[in-house]
Amino acid sequence: MRLLHTSIAFLLAGSISAMSSPVVAQPKARVWTVPEAGALPRDAHGMQVREGRDLVTATYAHIGPNVADAAKRYAGNNLACANCHLQAGTKKFGLPLFGLWGDFPQYSARIGAAISIEDRINSCMTRSMNGRPMPADAPEMQAIVSYVKFLSTGVAPDRRLPGMGAGHMRELKRAADPKRGERVYAHACAACHNTDGSGIRNSAPNTDLGYLMPPLWGADSFNDGAGMARLINVANFVHFNMPHGTDYLNPQLSVENAWDVAAYVVSQPRPHKVGLSKDFPDLLLKPVDAAYGPYADKFSARQHKYGPFAPIRAAITKLKREEKTKPHQ
Repeated sequence: MRLLHTSIAFLLAGSISAMSSPVVAQPKARVWTVPEAGALPRDAHGMQVREGRDLVTATYAHIGPNVADAAKRYAGNNLACANCHLQAGTKKFGLPLFGLWGDFPQYSARIGAAISIEDRINSCMTRSMNGRPMPADAPEMQAIVSYVKFLSTGVAPDRRLPGMGAGHMRELKRAADPKRGERVYAHACAACHNTDGSGIRNSAPNTDLGYLMPPLWGADSFNDGAGMARLINVANFVHFNMPHGTDYLNPQLSVENAWDVAAYVVSQPRPHKVGLSKDFPDLLLKPVDAAYGPYADKFSARQHKYGPFAPIRAAITKLKREEKTKPHQ
């Protein structure tokens, strides 16, 4: 009996000892989060980053076509960078600006050479903003670069963050249908972007206060050389972000509706970018949805604009394979 009591006492002592021992938490992997510009000190760097954020969210007010100083009129329309780079470039699958810093310099198939982050910003300035390049040493350029760099704080150069770009949904086996997309637009988009795609201004039409909701086509929109003039970009952006308030966790438009309404948007008139035929010197690297020639393949401009894209990709793959087997002089 004494032996039984001794055994019980020993077990209880062990249990109490285990319960009273401190539990050591296992270290968890750190989750990267977008840094907050407003938390920076108000020193020169902090103020430059804040200026960069302001230039992204209210581009029209600082370098738009109606600003008082004509030398500062780099943008050719009254859009803001944040009309495409949602939530000041911090929204997942809303064409975010975070995590990009380590990608530059990078090779640009459109140019056929390596480009800097300043070159990439000027690509947006001359296409999405339908304007002119900013000098690399312009205070506005340096501020935007500083903001983009800040948004990559803590990101290793070779790390690819989740949520980059505009997302990737399945493609249709048929061509996207702008006629069907017009009906989708009337139901899901016109209330914000207007029936004629002209958007809704922040104030009276004769001000330079930008847009509450941006125009999707017309004279004050992005030009036909912009990334948002290409169907795949628009369709994915719409699916994961529109109507206003949607995010990638809860898409509101079906895949088919997103492709078709995107086809309707890219079918509308917009400013023309001169010199598009010089884009993509290696035509085998040209995006399948570039709606302007020349092309390496034999598909029509209409199919490049609306799809389906699988046959084009197959043809390009074949052409690349043939190119590799050609004897080089």
